[in-house]
Amino acid sequence: MTNADIALSLAAAALAALLSAFLTWLLRPMLLRVALAKPNARSSHRIPTPQGAGIAVIAATLAAAGTLVALSGSGTLQIPLAVFGATLFIAAVGFADDVKPVPVLPRLLLQGLAVAVVVFAAPGDLRIVSAVPFWIERGLLLIAGLWFVNLVNFMDGLDLMTAAEAVPITAAVALLGFWAQLPPSTALVAAALCGALLGFSPFNRPVAKIFLGDVGSLPIGLLLGWCLLQLAFHQHVAAALLLPLYYLADATITLLRRLTRGETFWTAHRSHYYQRATDNGFAVPRIVSEVFALNIVLALLAMLSIRLDSVTASLVLLLVGASAVAWLLYRFSRRRTG
Repeated sequence: MTNADIALSLAAAALAALLSAFLTWLLRPMLLRVALAKPNARSSHRIPTPQGAGIAVIAATLAAAGTLVALSGSGTLQIPLAVFGATLFIAAVGFADDVKPVPVLPRLLLQGLAVAVVVFAAPGDLRIVSAVPFWIERGLLLIAGLWFVNLVNFMDGLDLMTAAEAVPITAAVALLGFWAQLPPSTALVAAALCGALLGFSPFNRPVAKIFLGDVGSLPIGLLLGWCLLQLAFHQHVAAALLLPLYYLADATITLLRRLTRGETFWTAHRSHYYQRATDNGFAVPRIVSEVFALNIVLALLAMLSIRLDSVTASLVLLLVGASAVAWLLYRFSRRRTG
């Protein structure tokens, strides 16, 4: 990645942060009227709070990345239009659900369409495991992508939680792009999303003045999934697993526990470990701080796995990362005594 590409990524982060903060401030009065999140069984807030700031975050991300790609005139910076289109489409689905809940099946089908566009728009020569038939691999990636988009949505239930997860991931992806481990376009989008989330964060810190809403969490999940898919396509599978490992573990274990209990898993609930932590006496800033710190550790492990470039080292680092995640999940599941 050239110095010019690095400068563009940094500029995208700064521009996205400014745009996101301005648009969040601008949109909040309107969202108070049309997209108010009322407390329910899943909520950690006690009073109705506007949702939909994801409009600002996604608009800032796409505008900053798209503008700098256009201005660069560089052939190395080519962001697939399919990714932009799918992101806008799934954001629209999310906004519709924020304003008036969409039934589960149509919502999943529409989300699946957006994920399919991203997965199947990738060039056919990009493979993770070449021994697996192409259509089987892409089909599995579609299922995994749909789950990832939804788990990001499920985990967006606490002030600053999505920022605590996505900022370390996007910052790590941008850095890996700087080190020529990923295409410059992936680094640019990651940097823009990182900046947009940082611009939104002051409005979402406890006690939040506004939430992302599905219009934010769903496309953020899609963009993060695309970045991680690029890592996997470039044979950095361990890094692609390590970066989102806390979210993957919390959401997947919670889903499996609910399924084994025969619960209606798509309904609102407070079974996630971070939600149980609030019930166990952990303050919201403490929970978010610990998740953020863990994600910094996971990001360092992911970058180290690429640096060492060894199957054995990758397995060891995955084990270290999984142990760190397990320890935090255990802490969150126990009542705080001090």
